[in-house]
Amino acid sequence: MNWQGWAEIALTLCLAVVIAWPLGVYMSRVWNGERTWLDPVLKPVEALFYAAGGIDPKKSQTWHAYALALLAFNAVGFVMVYAVLRLQGVLPLNPQGFAGVSPHLAFNTAASFVTNTNWQSYGGETTMSTLSQMLVLTVQNFVSAATGATVAAALARAFIANRGEGVGNFWADLVRTTLYVLLPLSIVLSIVLVALGLPQTLAASVDATTLEGAPQKIALFAVASQEAIKQLGINGGGLFNVNSAHPFENPTPLTNLITAVSINLLGWAAFFAFGRSAMARKDIRALVISAMILLSAGAAAIYATETQSAPALVAAHVDSSVNMEGKEVRFGAPSTAAWAAMTTGASNGSVNGMHSSLMPLGGAVTMFLMQLGEILPGGIGSGIAVMVVMALLAVFVAGLMVGRTPEYLGKKVEAREIQLAMLAVLVIPLSTLGFSGVAAVLPEALKGLMHAGPHGLSEILYGYTSASANNGSAFAGLTANAPWWNTTLGISMMLGRFAPIVAVLAIAGALVAKPKLAPSSGTLPTDGGLFIGLLIGVILILGGLQFFPALALGPIVEHFQALAAVASVH
Repeated sequence: MNWQGWAEIALTLCLAVVIAWPLGVYMSRVWNGERTWLDPVLKPVEALFYAAGGIDPKKSQTWHAYALALLAFNAVGFVMVYAVLRLQGVLPLNPQGFAGVSPHLAFNTAASFVTNTNWQSYGGETTMSTLSQMLVLTVQNFVSAATGATVAAALARAFIANRGEGVGNFWADLVRTTLYVLLPLSIVLSIVLVALGLPQTLAASVDATTLEGAPQKIALFAVASQEAIKQLGINGGGLFNVNSAHPFENPTPLTNLITAVSINLLGWAAFFAFGRSAMARKDIRALVISAMILLSAGAAAIYATETQSAPALVAAHVDSSVNMEGKEVRFGAPSTAAWAAMTTGASNGSVNGMHSSLMPLGGAVTMFLMQLGEILPGGIGSGIAVMVVMALLAVFVAGLMVGRTPEYLGKKVEAREIQLAMLAVLVIPLSTLGFSGVAAVLPEALKGLMHAGPHGLSEILYGYTSASANNGSAFAGLTANAPWWNTTLGISMMLGRFAPIVAVLAIAGALVAKPKLAPSSGTLPTDGGLFIGLLIGVILILGGLQFFPALALGPIVEHFQALAAVASVH
């Protein structure tokens, strides 16, 4: 560890928040239908979409109608992705000549990209055609990210309404977020990345000659445009199997900084957009501080573990102060620590190093950050929505202490909201621990593991944690392209995505009908240090108590095994 490493981590984390602040104001204007500087160009395009779909963007929907529209849209997206992947071999724009993918892989990939998870049980450069990458996977990178934003927009409206009925129009929120936020930013970032050396071509490959004189074909795609929405949309799925450790996706330290910051950029922007839209900037700023404290602690813990001598090297009397196994040597341990924390704190899942090669406690931290609920800052909109759910639980706990009906942002929090909040936060442990328990004893599932013992359990636990939390990263030892893994991971992704979304929209439906209350002398302030501490405690208890036994059997046991091995040598 050194001050340069700490400075690199701090710069990467802080840049995302600083840039996200003005972007959040802009995103709020988009959600609220206010005028933006892109209106002269995009208003006619927006109107065209509404006319084609027969949509009245000013007609507000009840939470039931909003949720049904969201689920129907994503169901159609699932079918389209599945169909294109199965028919890939007979469709055009397939210069690689790839065949259609298997039914279980098509199911997994469709679930993955529709849920904004982007888990990949395949190597992108050896499996998916140019058409598949562009027509369905890239499209889902946009609309799955926009879907998360619509949930936050609807929830924000519920807090400012006074005995209202509607939470907004899903179709308008979806179109506006895609057109005004994701598309312009992706175009700008794509141009920047092309200028910095990322390929952007429809060619299948380029011929090269190795230093030994042997011919080699190097796979090519439209990388820059995919990389832009991969990070800005908090998607994470890469065109290449090694993801952002590949020089075509991440060629220089500058592209590494830009893409790392992009991972969290719109997640934080959604926090600020929610605060402005709900007229609760100070209260949401407290949520940002809470999330930033946890994210920074996670990055610091990973950096500390990865800059210690690996026990095996200590036993062999090799002088090494950094564990470089699995790191991209161009960027080093600080970059890997910052990236690993940011990608698991968000629902991104892209990697510039292999998480399976982290020290046991470093790997445990990446899992734990996902197990907290993908709220640091999570996905675009989905992160702030679940963080607000955590805040509702925090004020409920405080209300129990003082015997007063809890309130949050001017709305009373009653039994129905707490029941729905628990549904939203319990689905991840239910899916993760349930499937992990079955997989740990099922011979068919165990065939996919590279390692036995605690690290093998970590591979299982990480896989289902990543899927249920809609993250998409993996411990690299798990071979998931098999019927059991593709099917159960796909189910985990859909449970982890749509169960919390429906619960949050139901909370919005309950809150929108309530009167807006002015603060009183008995109202718990939710913008100060006391509430930040209470909120962090609730988040850690929900994550820690539910997952600690499983973590103790996996990475924590592995850590002590490594220490015991060194002690036995000495």
